[in-house]
This record gives sequence, C-alpha cells and structure tokens, in this order.
Amino acid sequence: MNGSGTVNAIHLARESAAETEAVDTVEAIAGSGLRGDRHFDPDSSGDDITFIEAEAVEAVEQESGISLEPGAHRRNVTTRDAALNHLVGERFRVGGAVCEGVELCEPCSHLESLTEKGTLSALVHRGGLRAVIVESGEIGVGDGIESL
Repeated sequence: MNGSGTVNAIHLARESAAETEAVDTVEAIAGSGLRGDRHFDPDSSGDDITFIEAEAVEAVEQESGISLEPGAHRRNVTTRDAALNHLVGERFRVGGAVCEGVELCEPCSHLESLTEKGTLSALVHRGGLRAVIVESGEIGVGDGIESL
C-alpha cells in the first residue's frame, strides 16, 4: 500500500445475524478481535477484524445498482484510500493497533441472504480483507492506516 488510508466507519454486530451498529471507536485486542463484536474470542484463529474499501461499496452501487447501507457489508472497518488486497501477508497500523492481513474476505451466501440477490457476485475480489490483530490498541473513525 502506497501512502496511507483512513478509517471511514466502524461497525460491530453483537451476534451472527444481528444488525451492525456504527461506533466511533473500538478496542482491538491482539489475538481476540474487537471488543463487543460477534467474532470476539480469546482463542481467535484469524477472524479478528475485517476491512472493506468504501470505494468498493460505491463501485458495487454504480455498476450493479445494489446499494449497501452502512455496515450492511458485515465488515468491521470501512476504509478510504487503502488498497486492502495488497495487505495480504503484510503488517499495517490502523489507529493504535497493528494488524496483519490474512486473506481476502470474499463475500458469502450468508451476506447475500442478509442483503439482496447479486451482492455476492458484485463483491467478488473486492469484499475486503480478513486480518489478525498482532498489537492491541484503539481504532477510531478518522484514524490513519499505514503499512509497516
């Protein structure tokens, strides 16, 4: 990732199919996830935090007419100006936390069941990034994202 991006929004869901809630800040705990999120687990195995580019969500609407409400994409952190696909296998700082990209977060049928038909295919290869938190810290809307 050249330069740096920013945190555009943060969304958490308390349970698997629960609606997401927008928050201004969240505590990112190394090896566990985001405090208050459905995937928070002290024995996490790589599903600590998920990211999606605001530009990808906007492109989906422009190209397919599918409008995803904020947080409907089910990713925790919406970014702006951050090339997430390039962060697989890389460490990066987001706010006060350090993360490592694990894999692309491809869309699934569960996401499409919560949104509308066509969402899955519209988000293929731009569904975001799944990462682990390697250093705990607070993440807030407006925080920077930079490669390490």
